[in-house]
Amino acid sequence: MTTPAASEEPGSRDQRPGGPGRGGGGSGPGDGRGPGRARENSPGGTAGGPDARDEVAAPGDSGTGVVTTAVPARLDRLPWSRWHWMIVIGLGTVWILDGLEVTTVGNIASRLSEDGSGLAITSAQVTGLAAALYVAGACAGALFFGWLTDRFGRKKLFMVTLAVYLAATAMTALSFNAWWFFVFRFLTGFGIGGEYAAINSAIDELIPSKYRGRVDLIINGSYWLGAVGGALLSIVMLNTDYFPKDLGWRLTFALGVVLGLVILLVRRHVPESPRWQFIHGHGEEADELVGSVEREVEKEKHEKLPEPAGEITIHERKSIGFGLIAKTVFHSYPKRAVLGLSLFIGQAFLYNAITFGFGAILTTFYDVKSGHTGYYFAVIAAGNFIGPLVLGKLFDTIGRRVMIAGTYILPGILLFVTAWLFDRGSLNANTLTACWCVVLFFASAGASSAYLTVSEVFPMETRAMAIAFFYAIGTAAGGISGPLVFADLTESGVPGDTALAFCIGAGLMCAAGVVAAFLAVNAEQRSLEDIATPLSQAEKGSGGGTGKRPGGGGGPAPVGGAAG
Repeated sequence: MTTPAASEEPGSRDQRPGGPGRGGGGSGPGDGRGPGRARENSPGGTAGGPDARDEVAAPGDSGTGVVTTAVPARLDRLPWSRWHWMIVIGLGTVWILDGLEVTTVGNIASRLSEDGSGLAITSAQVTGLAAALYVAGACAGALFFGWLTDRFGRKKLFMVTLAVYLAATAMTALSFNAWWFFVFRFLTGFGIGGEYAAINSAIDELIPSKYRGRVDLIINGSYWLGAVGGALLSIVMLNTDYFPKDLGWRLTFALGVVLGLVILLVRRHVPESPRWQFIHGHGEEADELVGSVEREVEKEKHEKLPEPAGEITIHERKSIGFGLIAKTVFHSYPKRAVLGLSLFIGQAFLYNAITFGFGAILTTFYDVKSGHTGYYFAVIAAGNFIGPLVLGKLFDTIGRRVMIAGTYILPGILLFVTAWLFDRGSLNANTLTACWCVVLFFASAGASSAYLTVSEVFPMETRAMAIAFFYAIGTAAGGISGPLVFADLTESGVPGDTALAFCIGAGLMCAAGVVAAFLAVNAEQRSLEDIATPLSQAEKGSGGGTGKRPGGGGGPAPVGGAAG
């Protein structure tokens, strides 16, 4: 789909063609790479009328001037390259660790509750209380690190959050009683929650608009590669022929630490987001970074890059206050806020409630041995990963609205059918697994699209906090209450109770899909700045700091009529 011109929709950015004289890099001469940076100092450091609650950048490296740049257009017109693969591997692979974590805990729940495991804990506590604490930590971490990510940059925080995760996971492996296990499950979630905000922000800002949808979905879907690994790993680690009862599960957590250290080494080479840099007073660094990437891509592809499509003028600022973020999200974009909450609540309840207890369902209703549940879950996890892999491209071609709505409503309907069959006693362990595999093939793409949606439909300055907020609220509603309720329903041993939990998840998924059908934004193949005008963008025709900042009053008009 061709990106609409800025003049076709209200709220889209002011794009000015970057001709030969301008080089598409701002006002500087050259070959389209910069420095292309026009700066005007705004009186009193209040260019564009920042909210009084905002902390304005200091002169110097974090200046408060007016900057004209083509950095967004330069990033979006890049072809896929080795540099983009480095971004995907350095940032996206952490979801594999998250999948490994959650799946491992679910599969070892029955082993931890056995005598001789080294922990005095019940299976319901592992899949219920410990799971809820993990999610609660993730919610808190997302909000805390999300705020820091928008303030101090993507790179600093995605290094810190991974370090927190690694340390907490190592301590979990050393658990000697239940309270220690609970504390470090919370802290592990705290690190993972921070990853969601920092990583999704960086990915969307570094990946070209043509590929953003599919890449975001596949990266978020890679969680299930970790789930496959966790399921298969648990089979080996729970086998007492290889490891004692009190050692195998500890080694599983330890392996997660080793994999995390490998990712940390790769992540060191991932750069800061140029989009974050030029808004926060580091425009020269942004120009230099994008210029080096352009040269690398031209060398790899053996051809010159086309001229950037246009440029943007922004007022530099150091940070955005919570008040302005809340006003922007809920006052300027209320429909998008409803959309984000609906998508997160639907997918969070389905996944955090039901999949946490899948192993317990197999052992309770079908007498599957605890050491064999990993085989079944590996099949389900494979279906989850294949879904975004196969369907991801369609989000960039058919479009966001149709695909988001479809990947929520269809799996919801299929889950209702699964619940009915389960309640009738028509399923066995194998056929239930097959049903889940089909349901989650579609649902996984839908769940990943929730992160894609909130990371691209709000202004750049609020991106990490928006991701953190919707993740925390949606996950708290479904991910904390879900496992607690579901653990009780499955523990009862009554098929009707478990079927009820399935139906609740299915109903929320369908409801979210209906909301998406009406409110989803047509963001496919469009620049992030075109989807939501940056708060720091200078109004068209504004001078050196005298223009009114878009979004500072009533906010930018909605894009595509899909959100308020």
